[in-house]
Amino acid sequence: MVKEELKVVFLDRDGVINEYPGDMRYVTSWQEFKFISGSIEAVRNFKAHNFKVFVVSNQAGVSKGVYSKEALDEITLRMLETFRKQGAGIDGVYYCIHREEDNCDCRKPKIGLLKLALSRFEVMPSLCFFIGDSMRDIKAAHNFGCKSILVLSGQERIENRRNWEISPDYIFDDLFSSSLFLCSYYRQS
Repeated sequence: MVKEELKVVFLDRDGVINEYPGDMRYVTSWQEFKFISGSIEAVRNFKAHNFKVFVVSNQAGVSKGVYSKEALDEITLRMLETFRKQGAGIDGVYYCIHREEDNCDCRKPKIGLLKLALSRFEVMPSLCFFIGDSMRDIKAAHNFGCKSILVLSGQERIENRRNWEISPDYIFDDLFSSSLFLCSYYRQS
């Protein structure tokens, strides 16, 4: 019997799963957390096609004192519960709560969180996808050696393309359209 290759997708949170709060702003409570239309369905698509789904997000607002770790934990718990109730389970959530000047290994575009998410699995990064809404996410994917998908539902705008240091492998409007592509991609390969 041939072992099926593990399929992994990393998702940034703000601007991919939930509405982007704006530059230099944070989602500080569950009341401010608003799912982007189609994001729950996208995760359900991934799970129906046997993907491992990991949320990987910088949340420096905690170390800046804008909101507490407890508030972040509550947002995460409620997000996961909403996904679960909709049949769209998440396999793990990994946050970097450090500031940029802390120079940690986990703050994207560094790859510490991606490595941590995959630490229990045998999968080559080149077989993984990272879906994000910023060039920081695209750089993290590049640094890790996985394929990158930029969604235009958050921070980055297509008009900025000429200024990008690294081009994403794929660009879609949102998480839902990227899920349709990835699920189709694996059916054809």
